[in-house]
Order: sequence, then C-alpha cells, then structure tokens
Amino acid sequence: MEIRDFDTIFLDRDGVINIERPNDYVKKPDEFIFIDGACEAIAQLSGQFRHILIVTNQRGIGRGKMTLSDLEDVHRYMLNEIEKHGGRIDKIYFCTDLTSDSINRKPNTGMAFQAQSDFPDIVFNRSIMVGNSRSDMEFANKLGIYSVLVGDKYNKEDKIYQTVKAYYPSLYNFVEDLLQK
Repeated sequence: MEIRDFDTIFLDRDGVINIERPNDYVKKPDEFIFIDGACEAIAQLSGQFRHILIVTNQRGIGRGKMTLSDLEDVHRYMLNEIEKHGGRIDKIYFCTDLTSDSINRKPNTGMAFQAQSDFPDIVFNRSIMVGNSRSDMEFANKLGIYSVLVGDKYNKEDKIYQTVKAYYPSLYNFVEDLLQK
C-alpha cells in the first residue's frame, strides 16, 4: 500500500481513538481516555490526508444511557485534545439508531454516503477505514474501502483477519508503518 494512493481516512472512535468501555458507553468527557499514541497518530495523518472523518455507532443515545448533548461534550473534548496535538478531524458522523437495519448503522453504509455528500471528492477506493470491530471491516468491504483492523478484540484464529487488508495493534502502529512506505 502506498500512502499516495489514498486521500481520505475513516476512523472508528471507540477502540481506535479511545479506550472502549466494555458493556458501557463513553457518556462524558472524563470517561473518554485516549489510546496511547492516538493523538500523535491523527496529527501525522493530518498532514497526509485530505479528509479525516470519524464514523461511529452511538447506540447509547438511542438506549437513553446518554443524551445528544453528552455526546457533543465528549466530541468537543476529543477534538480539542486532538487539535492540541496538531491534528484535525474534518467531521464526525454518528448513528444513534437501535436497530441493525438502519442504513446509517455500521456495517451499513449510510454514514459513508453522508460523508461523500458533504465532501463530493471522496472516492471510496481511495479511502482507508481504520476500525476495531467486525462491523467496521464489513462497512469498509461493502464500499471497496481499504480495511485496517486495529486492537486486540479478536483472537488470532478469528476469521476476521481473512477479511481485512491489514492488521496493526493500534492506530499509532498503523500510522507509523504507513508513513515509512
């Protein structure tokens, strides 16, 4: 993979940028804990990609565990910290729907098409999706987006590794490798 072949990067949030809370949601800024190196990685990506977008399922709102205002507070905190490290996020797309058949809920592709509507120059086969879950990888594969799995959610024998283009322990490790090519 050559970095010059790509101009848009989609990032999942929980498990990629911040530590995922098992059986819970990040409901307020003090629960949002960055994964080591995530801010630095996004800063590096900011100089390389035209568009840096977050696509994140946020079912906690639909379940009444948090409000839209809570989510906005979390995202404001996240964006401020990323900017302090020299990075940027161009837009955050999220889906609060409860049902898996929602067009906007990953692995469905609605958030990608929202992004393409906002940024008409996005071409999916010139994009990368970095995520930590099966739904992230299915989202990417449905659209022809280069799929990068990060994290340790799945054991090494899991079939998910056969469906992705690349695997790295973290976003930081991916970016480190990407920029060396």
